[in-house]
Amino acid sequence: MFTSLKRLGIISGLSATLLLAACGGGGSGDEGTDNEGTDGTADGDVKYGEEMNYQITGIEPGAGVFKASENAVEEYGLEGWEVQASSSGAMATALGEAYDKEEPIIVTGWSPHWKFAKYDLKYLDDPKGVFGEAETINTMVRQGLEDDMPEAYQVLDNFYWSPDDLEEVMLKISDGADPRDAAGEWIDENEDTVAEWTEGLDKVDGDEIELVYVEWDTEVGSTNMIGLVLEDLGYNVTLTPLDNAVMWEAVATGEADAMVAAWLPGTHGDLFEQYQDELIDLGPNLEGAKIGLVVPEYMDIDSIEDLDTK
Repeated sequence: MFTSLKRLGIISGLSATLLLAACGGGGSGDEGTDNEGTDGTADGDVKYGEEMNYQITGIEPGAGVFKASENAVEEYGLEGWEVQASSSGAMATALGEAYDKEEPIIVTGWSPHWKFAKYDLKYLDDPKGVFGEAETINTMVRQGLEDDMPEAYQVLDNFYWSPDDLEEVMLKISDGADPRDAAGEWIDENEDTVAEWTEGLDKVDGDEIELVYVEWDTEVGSTNMIGLVLEDLGYNVTLTPLDNAVMWEAVATGEADAMVAAWLPGTHGDLFEQYQDELIDLGPNLEGAKIGLVVPEYMDIDSIEDLDTK
């Protein structure tokens, strides 16, 4: 439907190769001093910076969590630290590799995400509130959709599920299931919920609708799921992955019909401010989302303030 926008979206999916620092001893102070902790560091404080080459494993640089992580480095005075740009897939791969070896790693994280179901992880405390409070994932549609496709508009307006629902779909995908198959399994197992979204609506006859999304695990799961619901109602559904900014632009300009991928108020806050007068916000389809810096539970650190600097 919009070839140039799709090309931009495809370009955004290419991820940089991550270089992981090998796990080594991160101590401070001379060996054998009286105040040395059992891990070889003074007073028992674990110093992870040197082991990780002072790098936070990030995702796409246009994502809100990436920008917030860069702000955190500045706000907490983390001299020498850098947020390494990558993609959500490359971040998850790096996390899994480090976790298997019990090596230290810090990633730009968000939930819902299958990694919390697969690994024992924790958010680092953020006493300065750089990452904000809990977020919602909202549904946005183009202007005029209610008049053009009232049934689709109503389904999208009714759509609401829990973080556990979404993580169930995401985990199946991460374990190798095709996104469409994983979404279909969830629909089959939650017929009553889906029936609430479509109650009283007439079927259509092949009307075309285009949903856009950013290729984050959350949005892959949710967009495939709601796309199948619309297909069952008779729509011919196209799912198009795009870059964050292009996704918003596509719906705002009417080049695409809808997205269920708007993280607010923080992650996509700047894009919402830019386009809010040009699209329709149908409100949250999921509540309790969160962003921040995430580490494995085996790491002896609880707060961003505790990170050591160069």
